[in-house]
Amino acid sequence: METVNLKMVTLVAEPVLEEKLTDKLLELGAKGFTVTDSRGRGSRGIRASEVPGQSVRIEAVVSAKVADAILEHVSRAFFPNYAVIAWLTSVDVVRGEKYV
Repeated sequence: METVNLKMVTLVAEPVLEEKLTDKLLELGAKGFTVTDSRGRGSRGIRASEVPGQSVRIEAVVSAKVADAILEHVSRAFFPNYAVIAWLTSVDVVRGEKYV
């Protein structure tokens, strides 16, 4: 089976950022995304926020160029003031044309 190598951008953020982040993903070239509720513990301990709800995990499969644009924007616009983490994974997908 033929696959295409793309990038999966994963963002874990405060729930109040969901709409801002997903709108920006589409604006920067993502064709879609998946959002799930998440919880966990990191370097700052268990997330405690005045905002109710769990964190959101947002994933999008995109080209390398779009992935770079997303990570650049998120690091500049959200890292300084919000609880957001981001990472990039190489993925091999079937029907790669759906993502670029």
